[in-house]
Amino acid sequence: MRLSLRHLLRPAAVVAGLVLGFSALLRPACAGPFTQDQRNQIVQILRDALIRDPSILRDALAALQEDEAKRQAQAVLAHQDKLISPADPVGGNPAGNVTIVEFFDVRCPYCRRMEPDMAKLLATDHSVRVVYKDLPILGPPSILASRALLAAQKQGGYEKLRSLLMQAPPDITEASIRAAAIAAGLDWPRLSHDMNDAAIRQRLNANLQLAREIGIEGTPALVVGKRFIPGAADFAELQSAVAEARGKKD
Repeated sequence: MRLSLRHLLRPAAVVAGLVLGFSALLRPACAGPFTQDQRNQIVQILRDALIRDPSILRDALAALQEDEAKRQAQAVLAHQDKLISPADPVGGNPAGNVTIVEFFDVRCPYCRRMEPDMAKLLATDHSVRVVYKDLPILGPPSILASRALLAAQKQGGYEKLRSLLMQAPPDITEASIRAAAIAAGLDWPRLSHDMNDAAIRQRLNANLQLAREIGIEGTPALVVGKRFIPGAADFAELQSAVAEARGKKD
């Protein structure tokens, strides 16, 4: 799962597409547009068909998801040179032979839910590197948290602060960040100052732009090797993706 509204709109979009496609098949090239009564009849025919055989909608949704996955995979390949920057925060083994790029929002419930599985992977596979891409899409508190994390990176405390914020209540405030920063052993006055660094805003804007170019519409989103995973992955899926990146069979 990932935090996105798009999946809620898919069934309606698919039905609309079926109506348009069915209408195009029924209407001769030389004919004019359908009347409202004809449109209603077409919708009723499709509604009856979907009631009799719900697999029509399921198959259409599956085809849509497959097409979207292919498009995103192509976009990932086209943006390989932008996925990893020397300035990005890194977890796991910095010299690992497989890299996981994780787009996340520290307040995202699905990102938080995935944390134990990611931690388990890094604890059991010491050749994995994680590149963190802060993607604050859940409003001002998320932006505030991302600015704090990137400021903490300057003190070598990115992962410590990230871990604390991911476990803290999602209603993040400057006061909660301050408490977490002090608990992480960071210099709060310095961090508070660095949070306003224009370079941090530029990095967050670059992450958001990259996400748009790839077609990421929710968090979390992972790139493992050349594989794109649009949502939270459990431990087994993470292991499988890493094995695939290494060219090994599951």
